[in-house]
Amino acid sequence: MRKANISRKTSETDIFIKLELDGEGFADISTGIGFFDHMLTAFTKHGNFNLTITAIGDLVVDDHHLIEDTGIVLGQAIAEALTDKAGIARFGEARIPMDEAMASVALDIGGRSYLVMDAEFKAPKVGEFSTQMVVHFFEAIAQNSKINMHAHVYGDNDHHKIEALFKAFAYAFRRAVTIEGKGIKSTKGVL
Repeated sequence: MRKANISRKTSETDIFIKLELDGEGFADISTGIGFFDHMLTAFTKHGNFNLTITAIGDLVVDDHHLIEDTGIVLGQAIAEALTDKAGIARFGEARIPMDEAMASVALDIGGRSYLVMDAEFKAPKVGEFSTQMVVHFFEAIAQNSKINMHAHVYGDNDHHKIEALFKAFAYAFRRAVTIEGKGIKSTKGVL
């Protein structure tokens, strides 16, 4: 089974993540930020992963450290669970509508991290989640899992736009990590 258990403790946060790529959509998420829990649960359910996250942070300051560090640890867990990436499809894409919003994500689990995100939000927060942290969260994942990801979202409602992005990431990522062969999909022989 492709899985990882990763912990990270700093003076600002204490995070534990358990990820199973070949799961049933089981989510046990606790970050102290309700909307963030909702987004991570949506990612888990729609990606059909098993994901446990316990994250404690200095929310008295703001949500930046906790969201960023969760992205770092989730990216590390993804990298560890994928090991040598043998047999994976490597590429994945998805377009997900949510009412008036539409998100698209295309990614390559090719060993090079890069994020291109076209996302603008009207409100500074959705619940206690800072909308500017959306890009920062996905940057942390891309850098720590060495994923190349391009994402675009449009719409009027920030909740819908962010949720569509997380779901599009889930479907694109699920497709990219699907086992469809035995070898490495690269002319270099490694990913």
